[in-house]
Amino acid sequence: MSEHRCKMKKFIECTLPVRTCNLRCEYCYVTQNIWWDAKKPELDNCIKHIGEALSEKRMGGICMVNICAQGETLLYPEIIDIVKRILECGHFIMLVSNAILTERINQFANFPKEMKSRLFFKCSFHYLELMKQNKLETFFSNINIMKKAGLSFTVEITPDDSYIHYIPEIKRVCMENVGALCHVTVPRDERLEGFPLMTKLPRSEFVETWKGFDSDLFSFKESIFEVKRKEFCYAGQWGLVLNLVTGEYKQCYRGKVLGNIYDEMDKPLKMYPIGHNCPEGHCFNGHAFLGFGLIPELQTVTFATMRNRKLEDGSMWLSKEMEDFMCCKLSDTNEELNLVKKKLADIKSFQYKKKWKK
Repeated sequence: MSEHRCKMKKFIECTLPVRTCNLRCEYCYVTQNIWWDAKKPELDNCIKHIGEALSEKRMGGICMVNICAQGETLLYPEIIDIVKRILECGHFIMLVSNAILTERINQFANFPKEMKSRLFFKCSFHYLELMKQNKLETFFSNINIMKKAGLSFTVEITPDDSYIHYIPEIKRVCMENVGALCHVTVPRDERLEGFPLMTKLPRSEFVETWKGFDSDLFSFKESIFEVKRKEFCYAGQWGLVLNLVTGEYKQCYRGKVLGNIYDEMDKPLKMYPIGHNCPEGHCFNGHAFLGFGLIPELQTVTFATMRNRKLEDGSMWLSKEMEDFMCCKLSDTNEELNLVKKKLADIKSFQYKKKWKK
C-alpha cells in the first residue's frame, strides 16, 4: 500500500466564481445563461492567504482539493500561483479544464516533479465545439504535454444528444490520441428544478446509447442519479464546498454556511456534518462526494476507478501516487460519530434545513 493511500483527511470542492469561458458549448450552463464574458472577480485575497488558510495543520491532514470555475478554470493567470501554494501545503489537486490553453498547461508542466505527481487534470472533451473552433489538435497536444510531464489526467465527455451521431468518430479519435475511450459523465439540466437528466431520450435508451464507452464514471453516476440520499452523510465534517474568492465554506452545495477560511486562520475550522438532512434531491456530484466515502455505509467503486484508464502498453492516465490517493476512503482517516453525536448533528442540520426551505 502506498504511503499516501490512507492519508486523505478531507475532500474540498473549491469553486472559482468565474463565469467567463472560451468555448460556446450549447449544453453548458454558461451558454444557457449567457455568462461567457462575465466580469472576473479579484483573486488577490486568495493568492495572499490560501496557503495559510488551507495549511495541512489547520485542515488536520492532507486533503484532496478540487478546483473548478463556473467557466474555464485556467483563464486566470493567477491560477498558477493558487495551485502552487496549495500543493506546497502537501495537498493533492484536481483541476477541471477544457485543456486548450497551452501556455497555462506548459506552466504546470514545469512544476517540480514531486508537485506534478499530486496534480490531476479533468479534461472536458467538448468534441463538436473543438471541431468548430479548430482546436481538436490543440486539445490532444496539450494532453500529450501533461502525459510527458508526468501530470495525471482524464478525458471526459458530456453525453449530449447532439453527439449521438458522432459516437463512432469520437471513439476512434480518443483511441488514436489518448490510447483509450474517454469517460462519460451524466448531464443535468440546471435550468430546471432538481437538475433532471438532460436528454430527450427515455432513460433506458440514453443508458444503452452511452454504455458502449465502458466508463465506470458513467455507470456510477447514472446509478445514483435522481436517487435521494437518506443515509448519514459526513459532508460538512469530512468534506466542504469552498468559494476560493470570498472564503465562504459550506457543508455542501446547499448546506449550511459554516464560516470563512480567511478568518481567524490560527484557529481550527468550524465543521459539523449534514447527517440525514441532505437538502438536495440527489447527490449530483456523487462520483466525488460518495466515491471518496462521505457516506461510509455506501459501497462504491473508488474514485480512481472512475478516472483512470489502462492503455495497451501498460501505462495509465493517473500517476501511481495519484491513483493510490484517489483510492482512499475518508473513513480510513476519520472517526465515525457515535449514535449520540449523530443525533445532535441531525438536530442542528434539521433546524437549518427548515430555515433553508423557507
